[in-house]
Amino acid sequence: MGEKDEKGSGQLGVVAALVRSSFLVNAVYAESGREYGLTPQQGQLLCVLMARPYGMGELGSVLRLAKSSLTGLVDRTARNGLVRREPDPEDSRAVRVALTPEGADLARDFYAETCRRVDRLPDGLTAEDRELLAGLLSRVVHDNEVPEVFLRAGGGTE
Repeated sequence: MGEKDEKGSGQLGVVAALVRSSFLVNAVYAESGREYGLTPQQGQLLCVLMARPYGMGELGSVLRLAKSSLTGLVDRTARNGLVRREPDPEDSRAVRVALTPEGADLARDFYAETCRRVDRLPDGLTAEDRELLAGLLSRVVHDNEVPEVFLRAGGGTE
């Protein structure tokens, strides 16, 4: 049923594997989000803001959203009482987006549930294969300078 290479092994090529993996992770965000009353984009926003408040420009870069899309996302999430705009202490003309106490609680719960679900995705792999997968994906992420937006188990970002 799956895509097969020329030898019929069932192994996907790198493009198909990466694209389908991204769909898989996005589906986890959507599934978790439905349970917490969040869109996948709002869930990603909350997860990013768990580490610290961000300025709008920096947040747009991290989430890879155009200014108008980011403004709408922040507006909707603020109306739900999950984030707030606050003055940027380094630039009086700018604002930062931060979690409200309610948003921080929801972010923590959403993050934990989403991590639990993502961690189950490679359940069919051995410990050695999971480590290999993490190493290879880490190289792809670092080589492409993906911003550090996801918290580690210890609380820092990865």
